[in-house]
Amino acid sequence: MADYNSRRPVPEAGADGIIEGRNAVTEALRTGTVIDKIYILKGETDAALGHIASTARARGIVVVDADKRKLDHMSVTHSHQGVIAACAVREYASVDDILAAAREKGEAPLIVVCDELSDPHNLGAVIRTACCAGAHGVIIPKRRSAGLTAVVAKTSAGAVSHIPVARVPNITALLKELKQEGVWVFGAAMNGTTSLYQADLKGPAAIVIGSEGSGMSRLVTEECDFTVSIPMKSELDSLNASAAAAILLYEAVRQRMN
Repeated sequence: MADYNSRRPVPEAGADGIIEGRNAVTEALRTGTVIDKIYILKGETDAALGHIASTARARGIVVVDADKRKLDHMSVTHSHQGVIAACAVREYASVDDILAAAREKGEAPLIVVCDELSDPHNLGAVIRTACCAGAHGVIIPKRRSAGLTAVVAKTSAGAVSHIPVARVPNITALLKELKQEGVWVFGAAMNGTTSLYQADLKGPAAIVIGSEGSGMSRLVTEECDFTVSIPMKSELDSLNASAAAAILLYEAVRQRMN
């Protein structure tokens, strides 16, 4: 008898990286499609959706409870059946991969850490700048953050294919690990204790960029060796997250050229 299951086509995400519907998402999980997050209708007790959620969590995929309005907004087909998978455009690297990339080049690590940067356009811009500046990698949290979606890839102008991006469960714990590896942690902060041009970014450095609205969280701020402020000469007191990342990164580039 023919094995029709083996002939089922692997579900393809649309241009926006979206896979919709119970069968399509189940098949994507079965075939090992790289999935960033799965959104499931909040309060739904259907067994098929429960199976999708448990399978996803077992694979380390973030499962998000979403209301119908959010799912309807995300949906392209308008028949999402209570579940939508947002695919990642590439697999995530590990933090060890990023540190190894620096060692292979014989360079002091230069890493960008994004603390809950939720706007995919901002994340894409940060990844693009990090790549152009020669950073060795970008690290993002697993939750409350944009992931390596199609929008991020497009905004990065393809940089996601050229710089490793790692995703970790806890940014505070990550910073502790980086410091144990000899990396100094510099957090961008409006009221930073160190001026950008007094910060020594020549050695192993992780530059932390906070969320668009509230900046770095308190626990993340406490783990920084230095909080760094960018000089402001207007009534505005802050910069877009990706702009702040660019300024700090290229100051690190300048210092490392000397």
